[in-house]
Amino acid sequence: MTMDRFERMLAAQGFERVAGADEAGRGALAGPLVAAAVILPAGFDLEGINDSKVLSEPQREAAYSRIVGSATWTACKAQPAAIDARGLHRSNIALLRRAAKALEPDYVLTDGFPVPRIPCPSIGVKKGDAVSASVAAASIIAKVTRDRIMRRLHKRYPAFGFDHNKGYGTPEHLDALDRHGPTPVHRMSFAPCAQPSLFVDQEPWSTPAEAYEGGARLVPGHEKLGR
Repeated sequence: MTMDRFERMLAAQGFERVAGADEAGRGALAGPLVAAAVILPAGFDLEGINDSKVLSEPQREAAYSRIVGSATWTACKAQPAAIDARGLHRSNIALLRRAAKALEPDYVLTDGFPVPRIPCPSIGVKKGDAVSASVAAASIIAKVTRDRIMRRLHKRYPAFGFDHNKGYGTPEHLDALDRHGPTPVHRMSFAPCAQPSLFVDQEPWSTPAEAYEGGARLVPGHEKLGR
């Protein structure tokens, strides 16, 4: 099975602009949820394009550079406060819809489940990031974009190891939560962050304004449209 078989089948039916959409950070305890959408150009070299989870960090960075250099793509994010207010699944759906709509595609492929109210035909593809080139490309854009954000957050909150756990609930991260309490970039609607005991002796974390931005927005410097 070739990674672009869905895209080729849809192109044969007249759908020229086929976008793949995927997200990163859904299960994390801290940091934003990031969604991306990608339309790959005809003839794009698919070497190294795969589900971002099976690629090493250097492989993802190399693939990211190739994708942003020649594809039409966008990325957007929802901050933890918005996720807490709206709910994870609703935030996820809204981000995927926003990313897909921004590219004005003829057809959208999403990873796993369908996304309602996309203004063009669309379908959810089981394990889409492993079987669709455009969905895999979107997973790479979302993952690399989010990882870069988490490395920046690590500089602000070094006790939590965001540079390597990327906000996921590793034993080290949970231990830091127990010792220091949650930061403004933690998702308070997630059980490990909301335990009352975690607030005992909590450090007076600074509260960056962007941690409380509502809704989803395009990531500055991570949007390229109209190619």
